[in-house]
Amino acid sequence: MHAIVVTRHGGPEVLELVEREMARAGPAEVLVEVAAAGVNYMDIYSREGTPPYRAEPPYVLGVEGAGTIAAVGGLLLTT
Repeated sequence: MHAIVVTRHGGPEVLELVEREMARAGPAEVLVEVAAAGVNYMDIYSREGTPPYRAEPPYVLGVEGAGTIAAVGGLLLTT
């Protein structure tokens, strides 16, 4: 899967497009097959290192998304 990763705090230049292994849903989690994702103020502030949204890199951006639930609690759903 593709992911945008923040490698350090800063401007847009700190964003890196990476290929990652497909995620899996653990117990009490759902896995969403994302059809569309957005970048909003929370992602921007987090990337800049602005409290209270500061996160320690590296991490994946994208707090907004829309898609289809693909797995629940580790069980793949079939269609």
